[in-house]
Amino acid sequence: MVESKLELPDLPPLMDQAILDPLLTQEELITACDAGRQENVRAICTTLRLLEPLRERLGKTGGPRLVAVVGFPFGSLPGELKQMEAEWAAARGAEELDMVPDFTALINQNSGAFAEEIAGICELGLPVRVVLDMARLSEDLITLAVDAAIDAGAAGLQTSNGFGPATSTTQVQQLLGLARGRCAVKAAGGIHTPELAIELVEAGASLLGTSSAPQLLQALRRPAG
Repeated sequence: MVESKLELPDLPPLMDQAILDPLLTQEELITACDAGRQENVRAICTTLRLLEPLRERLGKTGGPRLVAVVGFPFGSLPGELKQMEAEWAAARGAEELDMVPDFTALINQNSGAFAEEIAGICELGLPVRVVLDMARLSEDLITLAVDAAIDAGAAGLQTSNGFGPATSTTQVQQLLGLARGRCAVKAAGGIHTPELAIELVEAGASLLGTSSAPQLLQALRRPAG
């Protein structure tokens, strides 16, 4: 068992369990959902395709919150389609949205278009996290993205979409510094060991997004040796 200042009861409320794999059978989907609920994860984050069966399984009240991804994984959709995705998800029981923004606008320094797309989705009234791709973005573009996302009404920022190297404590600390207390930071991508999970929380991450949430929590309960 990993030794840390962070005790196990502090971790489940910080865990967003990602259930994004389109190749899950119905039985595997239900098993993953039930495992997250049994471990008292904060939320289950899923695709639009899996949203309705998970909403039905979780019920309308109690248990983990249900988060839908919008524009996932690369944000390469016209803004109108992302808006439709967000509205569709909200109408079918999503309680929060993890949105991949318009990186094409960002890379071309069009912060207005970048922020406008985010603002339209924030107007739905659900908490919105903006999913960045910190491993590929320059420091200047990350700074631009953070300020534009917060100005547009984003409630949080996420380090990665999970397609790339594992997220790091350096990325978490960088986002915290840029956010300056204006929004929360969710670490996501490659979090498959208890050691990394704890390091990221101790670095300041408010949430952890991982497909391995139940397994990590179970591993932390096992006695050492």
